[in-house]
Amino acid sequence: MAAVDPVLEYAIKQNASDIHLVAGHRPYIRLNTVILETQFPKLTPQIMMEMFKDVAPERKVTTLHEHLDADFSYALPSGVRFRVNAHMQRESVAMAFRLIVDRVRPLEELNLPEVVHRLAQLPRGLVLVTGETGSGKSTTLAAMIDAINQRYDRHVITLEDPIEYILKSNKCLIEQREVGADVESFASGLRHVLRQDPDIILVGEMRDLETTGAAITAAETGHLVFSTLHTNSASSTIQRIIDIYPAAQQGQIRSMLSNTLQAVICQVLCQRADRKGMVPAVEILLCNSAVRNLIRENRIFEIPNVIETNRAAGMTSLDTCLKQLVLNRLITRDEALEVAVFPDKLAPSLPR
Repeated sequence: MAAVDPVLEYAIKQNASDIHLVAGHRPYIRLNTVILETQFPKLTPQIMMEMFKDVAPERKVTTLHEHLDADFSYALPSGVRFRVNAHMQRESVAMAFRLIVDRVRPLEELNLPEVVHRLAQLPRGLVLVTGETGSGKSTTLAAMIDAINQRYDRHVITLEDPIEYILKSNKCLIEQREVGADVESFASGLRHVLRQDPDIILVGEMRDLETTGAAITAAETGHLVFSTLHTNSASSTIQRIIDIYPAAQQGQIRSMLSNTLQAVICQVLCQRADRKGMVPAVEILLCNSAVRNLIRENRIFEIPNVIETNRAAGMTSLDTCLKQLVLNRLITRDEALEVAVFPDKLAPSLPR
């Protein structure tokens, strides 16, 4: 048993999502978005280094020494898995563990709009799920892949850092490649993936220009590509992709993106009011002809207006979604106003 295992087992019993280990402090857990100190003994730099070497693959020990950050996964003897980031702070090792839930929750359980179910039926194109760290992006993507796996005969290849949900082949043939273990990088995996005859490609994150360009190219060549970005609105997602490119290439990438992008789902998790737990609030952009023209013509700032005027098609702004969650008594008024884009505009429409 690794020295960190009792802390992780305690976190599981508390239903915590994250565990933070930092020298000079007791272990902390995150429970329903709140950081809480535990009663375990304070950690020293020596203990932290021992814990790190206990749980990290040997190649990741080298990675930490060379790059001062390392990502990997760790499993308890019980089989419960964690995504781990080890990093240096004040010249000692610190680690953040994210609990990986074994069961892929079906889309029906996630309280997402019906249009998300339809996006899992697309034959090709680029679908982005965005949001801050911990906003449920991986959960949504796993549910979408699972929905495809239940209905269609497809070849699915995922590129992840690290692998979170273990996806078992059903109707689909599913291959999962982990960065650092099965493939050098997202960009490297994407360079070779088209020779592996995939129908659907999941890219854990579009981190850089090379990865972004390869993902868009894969979508342009007739594949269905899912990926993520750390952005908090549909318009900022599109602008982020364009801004990755040098100015001289931005016209070309706007044209490519306007042809390949199918949808953007922006998520934020809110505290439930009806019971313990979290519920997602989402902004959804569907790329119709109006959106494609705005992307091509570099009028990204007009996209929020298109979302508001196309609710009947399944689009929704974050604030509209928050209002509906309040009316359905799934979240409180205060919670909605705390995460709203325009709280002053939203407040008068919410019941007190």
